Amino acid sequence: MPAFEQDLPLILRLIKDLAEYEKLGHAVVATEAILRESLFVKRVAEVVIGYAGDEPAGFAVFFQTFSTFLGVPGMYLEDIFIEPRFRRLGLGRRLLTHLAKIAVARGYGRMEWSVLDWNEPAIDFYKALGARPMDEWTVFRLTGDSLRKVADGG
Repeated sequence: MPAFEQDLPLILRLIKDLAEYEKLGHAVVATEAILRESLFVKRVAEVVIGYAGDEPAGFAVFFQTFSTFLGVPGMYLEDIFIEPRFRRLGLGRRLLTHLAKIAVARGYGRMEWSVLDWNEPAIDFYKALGARPMDEWTVFRLTGDSLRKVADGG
């Protein structure tokens, strides 16, 4: 189900749980205020929350991209995470199915995401769905001082 502003504490907790799972807990600087601005004021991304009964079990964060080759928008799945105690119940598949339905309904040409190369269970799961790795592409990132240096023309 789509997340709402009152879900901010839950969203932040799930982000921190995901970061711990990925061994990146130290990298989380998001706060509820930052998330409120990004998700519910600027609306630069969307969040859906997956439930096991009445209990929040996971989430997905996604945003619109654009494919110049296809000439249509796409979806980038920034994060998808199911709490470990809820894994193997089909919740990940249900979240991805929900996202795929959103993508199709909006006329998106594709869904894309990244996965850490050590996360073999996720890689196997995605391949079983029919997703294929884009081995010929390398992800690059500018952040922090490097981003500011380029922005300053350096």
